[in-house]
Amino acid sequence: MQRKGMLIGVRSEAIEEYERIHQEVWPEVLATIHACNIRNYSIFRIENMLFAYYEYHGEDYKADMAKMAADPRTREWWSMTDPMQVPVEEAQPGEWWAALKEVFHVD
Repeated sequence: MQRKGMLIGVRSEAIEEYERIHQEVWPEVLATIHACNIRNYSIFRIENMLFAYYEYHGEDYKADMAKMAADPRTREWWSMTDPMQVPVEEAQPGEWWAALKEVFHVD
Protein backbone atom coordinates (compact mmCIF):
# COMPACT_ATOMS: atom_id res chain seq x y z
CA MET A 1 0.00 0.00 0.00
CA GLN A 2 1.20 3.50 -0.87
CA ARG A 3 0.01 6.64 0.93
CA LYS A 4 -0.49 9.65 -1.35
CA GLY A 5 -0.79 13.29 -0.34
CA MET A 6 -1.50 16.08 -2.81
CA LEU A 7 -2.08 19.83 -2.75
CA ILE A 8 -3.95 22.27 -4.99
CA GLY A 9 -5.58 25.66 -4.68
CA VAL A 10 -9.31 26.32 -4.89
CA ARG A 11 -10.75 29.57 -6.23
CA SER A 12 -12.35 31.69 -3.48
CA GLU A 13 -15.54 32.13 -5.45
CA ALA A 14 -15.84 28.35 -5.99
CA ILE A 15 -15.34 27.09 -2.42
CA GLU A 16 -19.03 26.80 -1.57
CA GLU A 17 -19.87 24.98 -4.82
CA TYR A 18 -16.80 22.73 -4.55
CA GLU A 19 -17.80 21.61 -1.08
CA ARG A 20 -21.46 21.23 -2.08
CA ILE A 21 -20.79 18.90 -5.02
CA HIS A 22 -18.41 16.82 -2.91
CA GLN A 23 -21.30 16.09 -0.55
CA GLU A 24 -22.95 14.21 -3.44
CA VAL A 25 -20.15 12.68 -5.52
CA TRP A 26 -21.62 10.70 -8.39
CA PRO A 27 -21.77 6.94 -7.73
CA GLU A 28 -20.00 6.19 -11.02
CA VAL A 29 -17.05 8.37 -9.98
CA LEU A 30 -16.84 6.62 -6.61
CA ALA A 31 -16.96 3.24 -8.37
CA THR A 32 -14.08 4.26 -10.65
CA ILE A 33 -12.02 5.44 -7.69
CA HIS A 34 -12.54 2.04 -6.09
CA ALA A 35 -11.86 0.15 -9.35
CA CYS A 36 -8.55 2.03 -9.60
CA ASN A 37 -7.45 0.65 -6.22
CA ILE A 38 -7.83 3.87 -4.22
CA ARG A 39 -9.06 3.56 -0.65
CA ASN A 40 -9.41 5.86 2.36
CA TYR A 41 -9.68 8.97 0.15
CA SER A 42 -10.23 12.35 1.84
CA ILE A 43 -10.00 15.99 0.78
CA PHE A 44 -9.42 18.68 3.40
CA ARG A 45 -9.55 22.47 2.99
CA ILE A 46 -7.90 25.37 4.76
CA GLU A 47 -8.64 28.78 3.28
CA ASN A 48 -7.94 28.44 -0.47
CA MET A 49 -5.90 25.24 -0.26
CA LEU A 50 -7.07 21.67 -0.72
CA PHE A 51 -5.15 18.71 0.68
CA ALA A 52 -6.02 15.23 -0.62
CA TYR A 53 -4.99 11.98 1.00
CA TYR A 54 -5.59 8.43 -0.18
CA GLU A 55 -4.13 4.97 -0.01
CA TYR A 56 -3.27 3.12 -3.20
CA HIS A 57 -3.62 -0.66 -3.00
CA GLY A 58 -2.86 -1.64 -6.58
CA GLU A 59 0.14 -2.98 -8.46
CA ASP A 60 0.43 -0.45 -11.31
CA TYR A 61 -0.30 3.13 -10.21
CA LYS A 62 0.35 4.65 -13.64
CA ALA A 63 -2.04 2.21 -15.35
CA ASP A 64 -4.74 2.74 -12.73
CA MET A 65 -4.48 6.52 -13.08
CA ALA A 66 -4.74 6.17 -16.88
CA LYS A 67 -7.82 3.98 -16.38
CA MET A 68 -9.37 6.66 -14.18
CA ALA A 69 -8.54 9.42 -16.67
CA ALA A 70 -10.18 7.41 -19.48
CA ASP A 71 -13.49 6.97 -17.64
CA PRO A 72 -16.12 9.22 -19.30
CA ARG A 73 -18.09 9.93 -16.12
CA THR A 74 -14.91 10.81 -14.19
CA ARG A 75 -13.84 13.12 -17.02
CA GLU A 76 -17.25 14.80 -16.81
CA TRP A 77 -16.77 15.23 -13.04
CA TRP A 78 -13.32 16.74 -13.62
CA SER A 79 -14.79 19.14 -16.19
CA MET A 80 -16.80 20.60 -13.28
CA THR A 81 -14.09 20.53 -10.61
CA ASP A 82 -11.00 21.52 -12.62
CA PRO A 83 -12.15 25.10 -13.30
CA MET A 84 -12.63 25.55 -9.55
CA GLN A 85 -9.01 24.56 -8.85
CA VAL A 86 -5.70 26.40 -9.22
CA PRO A 87 -2.44 24.41 -9.36
CA VAL A 88 0.16 25.51 -6.82
CA GLU A 89 3.55 26.87 -7.90
CA GLU A 90 5.24 23.76 -6.53
CA ALA A 91 3.43 21.45 -8.96
CA GLN A 92 5.82 19.67 -11.30
CA PRO A 93 5.35 19.89 -15.08
CA GLY A 94 2.34 17.77 -15.99
CA GLU A 95 0.94 17.73 -12.44
CA TRP A 96 -2.47 19.21 -11.66
CA TRP A 97 -2.42 18.38 -7.95
CA ALA A 98 1.12 18.73 -6.56
CA ALA A 99 2.38 15.43 -5.12
CA LEU A 100 3.67 15.76 -1.56
CA LYS A 101 6.61 13.92 -0.05
CA GLU A 102 5.76 11.85 2.99
CA VAL A 103 8.12 12.86 5.79
CA PHE A 104 6.56 11.00 8.72
CA HIS A 105 4.15 8.16 9.39
CA VAL A 106 3.25 6.06 12.40
CA ASP A 107 0.58 3.38 12.81
